[in-house]
Amino acid sequence: MPDYILVRSMRKTVAISFDREGNLVVRAPQWLPRERIEELLREKAALIEKHRQRREQDMAFQKPEPTLQEQAALIDRAKEVLPPLVQRYAAIMQVRPAGISITGARTRWGSCSSKGRVCFAYRLMQMPQEFIEYVVVHELAHLKELNHSPRFWAIVQSVLPDWKQRRALARQHADEES
Repeated sequence: MPDYILVRSMRKTVAISFDREGNLVVRAPQWLPRERIEELLREKAALIEKHRQRREQDMAFQKPEPTLQEQAALIDRAKEVLPPLVQRYAAIMQVRPAGISITGARTRWGSCSSKGRVCFAYRLMQMPQEFIEYVVVHELAHLKELNHSPRFWAIVQSVLPDWKQRRALARQHADEES
C-alpha cells in the first residue's frame, strides 16, 4: 500500500491525485471507510504508478524558476506578444474575450473563465511561437465551448488543423532544454 495523504470532506466521490511535492493525495467522502479507500488504491495501483512515473518525467522537464529580472522580462514580452495574438485569433474565431491577464501560474499555460476572461502564464513566453498560438486558440475556443468536448476540439481544429503537433511542441521543447 503506497503512502498517501487522506483529505476527507462532504464530497460524494473519491479523487486520487498528486500534489506539487509528489505526494499521493486521496480526497474522499467523510462517510467512506478507510478499508474501502485502501481497496480502491489497490485496484488502481497500476494506474497510480503510471501517473507517478509520468509526473516524474514531467518534473524532469521543468525549467528552473526564472529570477525576478527574468520574470519581469517574460511578463513584458507577454504583454507585448499576447494581446495582438488574442485580437488576431479572436477575429478569426468570431469571439470577444472580456479581458486578458498575465499570471504567474505554474501548472497551466492558460485558462478561460466562465465570464470570458482569458489568462496566460508569463512562462508561455519561453515556448515556441507555434505553441503560444495553440494556447491562445485553445483558450479562445473556450469562449464558445467551456469544456474539452468533441465540439471544443472541432473549434480548435477549424482554426489550427495542426493543433496536435503544436501541442506536442511543449514536450519537444522540454526535451531539447534538458
